[in-house]
Amino acid sequence: MEEQPEQQAEEQPKKRRRRGIYLLPNLLTTAALFAGFYAIVAATQGKFEQAAVAVFIAMVLDGLDGRVARMTNTQSEFGAEYDSMCDMASFGLAPALVMYEWSLSSMISYGWQWGKLGWLAAFIYVAGAALRLARFNVRASSTDKRYFQGLPSPAAAAVVVGMVWALFDQGIKGEDVAPIALFVTIAAGLLMVSNVSYYSFKDIDFHGKVPFVAILAIVLIFVFASIDPPKVLFGSFFLYALSGPIISLVRWFKKRQQRSAQ
Repeated sequence: MEEQPEQQAEEQPKKRRRRGIYLLPNLLTTAALFAGFYAIVAATQGKFEQAAVAVFIAMVLDGLDGRVARMTNTQSEFGAEYDSMCDMASFGLAPALVMYEWSLSSMISYGWQWGKLGWLAAFIYVAGAALRLARFNVRASSTDKRYFQGLPSPAAAAVVVGMVWALFDQGIKGEDVAPIALFVTIAAGLLMVSNVSYYSFKDIDFHGKVPFVAILAIVLIFVFASIDPPKVLFGSFFLYALSGPIISLVRWFKKRQQRSAQ
């Protein structure tokens, strides 16, 4: 007796679904990784301005890949994991090595203890970035989207390399400000793993209509930033890094006043 066509179809091996990755968002993520890697290479060659610019380019690309993935509905677990690994290279390793090559490595002139403290400060920053990214991945779905817990790693990277860029542009040598560089590097690393809240700007509606004055304000911001990019970028992200502790202190004082009033 011949088998029925339906039975034959069931016995045939099912075609496996073709697996792959989405090209566009992962291409942007790869470009961000390339920029971070170039920053490391440029720093080892003493090209600190190019290294700092490369990290800022990585920040722009890192902000684009997620938005492109959401707009094109090409989000995936692979993309999320790949993005985190690239962020570790671009905003963890790259800024720490740029700062170490520019300033922290010169602390050996104060003694071998200070030399060791220099590379340990860079390691504190790298470890802070790794812990920050790991905590973000674990708590991403359960936290308030309006605020980040701890200083975001791209902002911390902007503070570190922004300082290098701004001072290098003014002709200031890294060894002349090594203690300040040490403090900034350690502070940025610790702020990333702190419980300080930072505004995320994620509740801003970019699809809705805005007043004409808002467009004018954006134009003025670009004009102001183009006057002296190193100082403007470093100053902006430095103020953002300070905003978290300041807001936390204000909240603490308000809660204390409310308790004393009861």
